[in-house]
Amino acid sequence: MTTLTQVRSSSVFVVSGGAKGITAQCVTRLAQHQPCQFILLGRSQVMENEPDFAQDCFEEAVLKKRIMQHLISQGEKPTPMSVQKVYNKIVSSREIKTTLAEIHKAGAKAEYISVDVTNVAELQQKLAAVSARVGKITGIIHGAGNLADKLIEKKTDQDFEKVYTAKVQGLENLLSCVDAKELEHLVLFSSVAGFYGNIGQSDYAIANEILNKSAHLIKQYNPNCHVVAINWGGWDSGMVTPELKKAFAERGIDIIPVDVGTQMLVNELHPSHRDSTQVVIGSPIIPPAGTLDPQLRSYRIRRRLSVDANPFLMDHVIAGTPVLPATCAMSWMIHACEECYPGYRYLRCKDFKVLKGITFNQTSKEYILEIQELAKNGAESIEFQTTILSKTPEGKTHYHFRANITTVRQTPEAPIYESVNLTEDNIITTTGKDFYQNGDCSLFHGAAFQQITRVINISPEKITVECFWSEISPETQGQFPIRWYNPYATDLSTQPLWLWLSHYHQEVCLPGQLTNSEQFRPIPCNAPFYVSCEIISKTATGLTANFMLHDTEGKLYSRILGAKAIIAPMNLHKPK
Repeated sequence: MTTLTQVRSSSVFVVSGGAKGITAQCVTRLAQHQPCQFILLGRSQVMENEPDFAQDCFEEAVLKKRIMQHLISQGEKPTPMSVQKVYNKIVSSREIKTTLAEIHKAGAKAEYISVDVTNVAELQQKLAAVSARVGKITGIIHGAGNLADKLIEKKTDQDFEKVYTAKVQGLENLLSCVDAKELEHLVLFSSVAGFYGNIGQSDYAIANEILNKSAHLIKQYNPNCHVVAINWGGWDSGMVTPELKKAFAERGIDIIPVDVGTQMLVNELHPSHRDSTQVVIGSPIIPPAGTLDPQLRSYRIRRRLSVDANPFLMDHVIAGTPVLPATCAMSWMIHACEECYPGYRYLRCKDFKVLKGITFNQTSKEYILEIQELAKNGAESIEFQTTILSKTPEGKTHYHFRANITTVRQTPEAPIYESVNLTEDNIITTTGKDFYQNGDCSLFHGAAFQQITRVINISPEKITVECFWSEISPETQGQFPIRWYNPYATDLSTQPLWLWLSHYHQEVCLPGQLTNSEQFRPIPCNAPFYVSCEIISKTATGLTANFMLHDTEGKLYSRILGAKAIIAPMNLHKPK
């Protein structure tokens, strides 16, 4: 750990937008944690002496009335805009003075400079003068920003420039005032709007995402500097009215308490976090419900797949060949449908069919996901038909998987599986890894798709198992990342049917059709969950079964009803 990134009493921070609002509260908390020197920047002017009519008057309505009387006495006709302008000037000056007083109370030093960070010449001149007096600038906290929220078709060039320049040009100008090689701390106040996107904030999202990318680039060229772009969510401040809080709550968006958020800034500046260049502190921004455009659209998504890009495939090798699990094909379909309409989440998959599985050799190959919207049910749900296909060099089409997907605005409450039975019968005593790659009748799956920890009970009609899926790295997940739907744990959940078939019939099987699947909650990672597999029918060539994924009380995570499996050769472990 280098001492360069430790905030010290000799540290000198330039803070844009730092005299008012949330940025000021963050600086005050930092000063309480480690008193040092702060140079606060803002466009507002500080009144050395308030006008007589404003002194000792703090109630908004009374102060505005006094402003009106003053304007009349000056021979001016007061308007709501002119009164608000004077009011804002007085209140801003007071807030700046309060911030400076709070910082000084904490034992730190602070001074305020009235300057627009988009005016590079004035900024350089004023910072050079103050730096000569207080010492070399060692840190920048860039909290300045503007908003011009409106739908993109209503935005003007001026709106964009106002929002973009404060964030992006402001950062460039601040960096031009310091020696980048000597900079020890760079904190960029970004937003979850840049990370997730948000309706009405296209310009704000663009500007903040540029800050995020700038943080990574600056860190790359200045590895000794503690650089972090903090993607803040909404703060529980004066700007968040009770009505807005209620709207956020209805959309599942948490707001950040001021005392918690300011402490998080202090935490992020600890040297142990010096390599965390971008962090998100806040909830995803979920768009509010609205009436869907009734037009039914279609999409074609192309993706090159290879073993190298998807290391988990080496844990799903059948007869010596890596094979794409059916649940991974399903996850591509599900995630693509979710991305068509942000704010909608997968609920149901019907008529999922394996038409011609996808196998891999040493080269990559292009596959096409076709999506056709089938129905839009108000703002509640959207139904899609999805197909994964590929083309041969000769132009012939191969169809690999097909399914109908439903996404919903609101996931229903998880049902209870009434037939849950967790009483142990000790018929199958194998446990953990011994279920896997341990002879012809054992499961062929590698680590990414393990493990069934134990069989709780088994009968000719049903098998109940305990599972514990250990999360694999994003790099191992490759092009099939875990989101709401987890293809790896879902594949694990279908494996009890293999154990049942092996125990009673000394046969093994592969999935053919996951007829009707539903998901109500995420399947746990790194924690136990339970699968109850009900056998519906068995023939010489196949089986039909239900899979219930639930907790100890029987509350469902997901379920697969009427799943069909095909009896497979016993030598799946061996290369052909």
